[in-house]
Amino acid sequence: MDGAKTEISLLHDLASGSFAAFEILYHQYKQAVYANIYKMIKQPAAAEDILQEVFLALWQNREKIHQDKSAGGWLFVVSYNKAATYLKQQLKSAIILDEYPENLPQEEQDDDELYNLQLSIVEDAINHLPARKKEVFRLCRLEGRPYEEVAEIVGISVPSVKDYLKQSTRFIKSYVQDEYTTARSLTSLSLLIIFLENY
Repeated sequence: MDGAKTEISLLHDLASGSFAAFEILYHQYKQAVYANIYKMIKQPAAAEDILQEVFLALWQNREKIHQDKSAGGWLFVVSYNKAATYLKQQLKSAIILDEYPENLPQEEQDDDELYNLQLSIVEDAINHLPARKKEVFRLCRLEGRPYEEVAEIVGISVPSVKDYLKQSTRFIKSYVQDEYTTARSLTSLSLLIIFLENY
């Protein structure tokens, strides 16, 4: 609860133009954001560039970010979108794009409405997890903490952390696919579902 209050306070300060709040969020989430990007594109230099783009977007959109939302969730969605855009530019003939054609215009990759849709869906799925699995998923995936640290925080073994994470990821994928069946949602989430398969 205190952590949630701290993040809400940080987002409020960020919206007011606090660079100190931005720096705290950057140092808190940069490792997890980089890991998410690297899992998609497998190129260290490009992943670093996209990481900077993501945090630039955080600063540029600081007044638009809903302060009741998770900063980690927002960064997860934006990093996924920017990495996906990079892949689409670099791998136009790859099989992933044959399976999931570019139905959305390129400009929509940076569209606030799309980000908010994806963030709401991801947050909704996470919130349907049992409390302990939700905590493990947030700590590992959104905050990028190592398994050993998460095991200590939650009070379970490292193998249990890995098992909870696997179960949580499977549930989130299933939830997204079952609950959001409109064409727009599925198009918006198709690469995100593939991304989750890498965990």
